[in-house]
Amino acid sequence: MAEPISTPRLPPPQRIAHTSGPGSKDQLLSSSPAFGTPAYPIQPRQRPISRLPFAPQTHTTTTSNNNAPTVLPILLPPQTLRPVAFRTLTKKHNLTLTSSGLGVLSTFVGKHCGSAWREDGLAERVLDEIAKSWKRIGGGLIVEDGPDKKLSNLLKTFEPCMSGGRLDTGKLSRQNSSVGSLSRSSSFNLRPEISRDDSQTSLGISGLTVQEPGEIDDHSDPTTLDPRSYLKVVSAFDQPRLTYSTSKKTVERVSGPPTLLSATQNKTAMFRNRYHLIHQRLMRNESFQAPAFSSSKRKPALIHSGSSAASLQQAYKITPISNLLGRSGSFHLLLGMLVHSAAGDLALTDLSGSVVLDMSTTRPIPEDGAWYCPGMIVLVEGRYLEDGSNNSNLGTAAGIGGQIKGSFVAETMAGPPAERRSLTLGLSAQADKENLAASVGAGFGWVDFLGVGSEKALGAQMRRIQRRILKSTPQTMPPAIEHDQDQDHHEEEIQVQLPRTKIAIVAECTLDNPRTLEGIRAILSSYANASTDEIDYPLSIILMGNFISAASMAGSTKGGGSVEYKEYFDGLASVMSEFPNLLATSTFVFVPGDNDPWASSFSAGGATVLPRQGVPEIFTSRIRRAFAAANTELGRKERNKDLGEAVWATNPARLTMFGPVEELVLFRDDITGRFRRNAVSFAKLDEDDEDEEGETGHQNGSHSQSQAEVTDTFVEDMALDADDGVTTTGLDAMVHEATSHVPTTSTTTTTSNSSTNSARKLIKTVLDQSHLAPFSHSIRPIFWDHAASLSLYPLPTALVLADADTPSFAISYEGCHVMNPGRVVDEDGVGSRRGLARWVEYDAVARRGELREVRF
Repeated sequence: MAEPISTPRLPPPQRIAHTSGPGSKDQLLSSSPAFGTPAYPIQPRQRPISRLPFAPQTHTTTTSNNNAPTVLPILLPPQTLRPVAFRTLTKKHNLTLTSSGLGVLSTFVGKHCGSAWREDGLAERVLDEIAKSWKRIGGGLIVEDGPDKKLSNLLKTFEPCMSGGRLDTGKLSRQNSSVGSLSRSSSFNLRPEISRDDSQTSLGISGLTVQEPGEIDDHSDPTTLDPRSYLKVVSAFDQPRLTYSTSKKTVERVSGPPTLLSATQNKTAMFRNRYHLIHQRLMRNESFQAPAFSSSKRKPALIHSGSSAASLQQAYKITPISNLLGRSGSFHLLLGMLVHSAAGDLALTDLSGSVVLDMSTTRPIPEDGAWYCPGMIVLVEGRYLEDGSNNSNLGTAAGIGGQIKGSFVAETMAGPPAERRSLTLGLSAQADKENLAASVGAGFGWVDFLGVGSEKALGAQMRRIQRRILKSTPQTMPPAIEHDQDQDHHEEEIQVQLPRTKIAIVAECTLDNPRTLEGIRAILSSYANASTDEIDYPLSIILMGNFISAASMAGSTKGGGSVEYKEYFDGLASVMSEFPNLLATSTFVFVPGDNDPWASSFSAGGATVLPRQGVPEIFTSRIRRAFAAANTELGRKERNKDLGEAVWATNPARLTMFGPVEELVLFRDDITGRFRRNAVSFAKLDEDDEDEEGETGHQNGSHSQSQAEVTDTFVEDMALDADDGVTTTGLDAMVHEATSHVPTTSTTTTTSNSSTNSARKLIKTVLDQSHLAPFSHSIRPIFWDHAASLSLYPLPTALVLADADTPSFAISYEGCHVMNPGRVVDEDGVGSRRGLARWVEYDAVARRGELREVRF
């Protein structure tokens, strides 16, 4: 065979595709004319894929996809991609990735990056570009593929730019127009002029030019300086449906639209969700967290001699009811719901089973400090006795999941301690008290409970706006003024800069009583005649029902029909028309009661189903025309955001200010009478009352004196010891420590100790249960799919419990200010009380209410 011919002008071959005959693999083929083969083989069109992990890339951005290396798609599990995604999105770009977003990203990376997604660093580069584009379109801090499929639509713009597992940045830059269209169609882009480079641009609020307190721009838009532009009424039927997930340990939304005729399992889920929320709240409490070192071997009990729960050497431990089987004679602490068994006995039930309670020696903690009714979730401490005394009523239902044998002798019973709003949302107490911007730690700061934005997304931005508007200090006066005209001019400038922070709350506005209309006229006149400037007008005036003294359209002669009911609102419209300036500059909120239509047509004055719709529009046409005439009279246009309006809210309703910063719950219900009718009685309390009748007056005087000190003193951290002469338990000290004990009353009226104690009893019962209707379904029916609107978790900043049968009060407990305006006019009063109108004035800055009254 002839020797191969070498060509000096050609470079030596780099790779041989095929060899023939023995010898080295680098042997060249023959160029004999008989075979017609050249000196070097013809190179194929498609080059083989380089297997070197760090081979230099020779293709450019203009390389065709046909010449790009092929990628073998793989199925990439989300948990495998999680470390890379966390390092790129969270640590580098300060974004939070949800499970839905991680699943979409793992599918995209596995399809377009293939098996080399980790070795070549392809996934990290792609995720970095995705994070930049996500912030560019204003996606917010949470990367998720929600109902709007924003993340999926963003990844569709990346698919044409992927080449060989890498992102072609040149093509991506030419796709900016499509990304821009996505940003313009996004629901997050509320203000197109705001830059999206900041990672905190959730809902477009952080892009506002917020100045420091005291610095007010003279050229600012007047509507942005009015707190009413940040005031929103949230309907109970518009609130998100939330439930607690035991697997994810968080609060998440319920899929599917709500309905009034829901499935029966939703009723069970409603009570189960209440139990889960209270249980996880207790597990985060310091009293239920086991210490690292414990030197005491005594059992934990609800009654102990410590002044603080932190001094305990052994934490509380909750025992499931099913674990009581076979442990007769042992002491346990149970958490469950009070129910009535099939035999009529009072029982305690949890997710594992139920047990009959023996209440013969039970002592409530604190004594006469709360009500305990069927449907409430309570803590019970006592001894389990498996004596078979209740076996005749069990049948085959005994065992796990049903009612266990024996009975539980309850020694003490207490409600679950409430949790402050700052702890639930992960805020520091000082930052929440002073409305400062604070970083959110552990808690539910990411959850949007009302549909107005979460604390993590909007809290810091809205607090800056709140400080600018509500806490703007007026300019200081010059030391010397020569003319009186200049002095008047400066006073006007100072008055213009003062913010509007008052909210007037009037309850039990029975319009069929003529004196009620006179009282409402006197209240409106007190605001309208205070000053000719709009700055003294309240932000909002809340009128709460019942708007009629008896159930309307229920067949009774006192309640009347639809014609009479409309005439009552027509009379209210005539009174309100006398104050056009007040109507045009304030927001009026109307909250119905149980006697208002249409629910009262079927309940006949009984308890209606909660939540309930507002007053129908057919009865409110005259009031709406009164607002329209007032706005027209002052020359205001419809596009102006400062128009006065009437909002016909639901019962209950939420009034939010500055997003998630301020939350005011409005609830009209005679809840105190319902507590008294259904409360569990304690035999030991009755015996103690009989024994105390023979005590000396000195002891009674000392007790009343100590009670007055607790009532009338500002107490921030109170812990009573046995040395003070008052025997208190550790849980009593916790209650006093957690309560601010600041009743705010007017200067002309005083509240007796008995009414104050009853008010504290009502407040503690409701806030400890974190629910507006902690009753069984037969006592207070609830729409199952809308039960989240009755939840008080997290605690609001203020709560209005409009109870007509309870004296007026304004008391703070666990950072929540609770108010009851009472009746606007006392119908049963005599003498001067007949010409007295009462209401509560709430200050949004101080978060305190003041009981006010005016004579007419």
